[in-house]
Amino acid sequence: MKILAIDSSGQVASVALAEDDTLIAEYTVDYKKTHSQTLLPMLDEIKKMTELDLSSVDVIAISNGPGSFTGLRIGSASAKGLGLALNKPLIEVSTIEALAYNLYGMNEAICPIMDARRDQVYTGVFTFNKTGQSPYSYEFITLVEPVPLDISELISKLNDMGRDVIFTGDGIDVYKEVIAKELKVPYSYAAFTGNRQKAGSVALLAMAKASKGEFVSADDSAPVYLRLSQAERERLEKDK
Repeated sequence: MKILAIDSSGQVASVALAEDDTLIAEYTVDYKKTHSQTLLPMLDEIKKMTELDLSSVDVIAISNGPGSFTGLRIGSASAKGLGLALNKPLIEVSTIEALAYNLYGMNEAICPIMDARRDQVYTGVFTFNKTGQSPYSYEFITLVEPVPLDISELISKLNDMGRDVIFTGDGIDVYKEVIAKELKVPYSYAAFTGNRQKAGSVALLAMAKASKGEFVSADDSAPVYLRLSQAERERLEKDK
C-alpha cells in the first residue's frame, strides 16, 4: 500500500510518502513560515524527487488534530482536495497518537504534550506491547485517550500510574520546570529526532488503521479540535 501523509497540526509542516515497509520520502520543516506557504510546495518537491504519479497513491493520511486551528484547516483542505481530485480515500490520524508513534516500540508510558496555552496541554498516554517474534510485532495501547488537560492534572495522572515516562512534543519546552518540580516517577524527553510532528509517523499509524479498514471519504473528513478556539471562548465569556 502506498500512502501520502500530511501533518500541519503544529508549528511543523511535514509531508511523507510511504509504501509497505519503506519510507520513501519525508520533508519536514520547523521554521517561521505559514503552512499555506510551505505544505503544497513540499508535496510538489517530493512528487518531483520520487517521480511520483499521484494516481498511484492508494490513500491520503492526514493528522486531523488536535492542534493549531489554522494549521489543521490547511492540512485538512489539502488532504480533502487531493482525495477528491484523485478519487482516493483518506485515513484520519490523531496528532497525539502520531507523536507517540515517533517512539514506536518503546514500553515506557509515552506522553505527547502539545502546548494548548493557559497551562493546558493536548495530551494522551500510550505504550507499545511486544506481541510476537517479528521486530514489527507491537500492539499500540492507549492508557489515556487524547484530551486537553491542565499540566498539573496530567502530572498527577502520571504519578498515579507509577510508570517510567517519556515525553514528546512542543510542550516539553514550555513545561519542563513544572515537570521537574511535580513529577515523582522516572522520566525522560525524546530527542529532537522524535519530539515534533512527523508525517512518516502519520503514515506508519495510517498503515495500521488501513489494515483495520478505517477509511473515510474526502467529503466526510474533518479536523478534531478537542476544544473551542480562543476567539470562540472569548466570545462565550463576553456573552455571559
